[in-house]
Amino acid sequence: MDNKYNGWTNYATWRVNLEMIDGMEPSDFGTGLDSYDLGQALKDHAESLIDCTTNDGLAKDYALAFLSEVNWHEIAEHMIEDYSEA
Repeated sequence: MDNKYNGWTNYATWRVNLEMIDGMEPSDFGTGLDSYDLGQALKDHAESLIDCTTNDGLAKDYALAFLSEVNWHEIAEHMIEDYSEA
């Protein structure tokens, strides 16, 4: 079964990229980052947003669980590719 969503690995990857990452550039997270390090920085950024805007409890737990489904490497590669074409 193909679980791709709008060309992305899955719904979580598409949605997080669209709503939390879109409009950002790799340089927003440092310079010279490879896709692995950028992916980790993106994950840290998203977790920090949730941590700062959500009270402890069920909703926060679900939000963090949703992030665990995201393909951070895919988003990072996409950002690096878009940035190199600009």
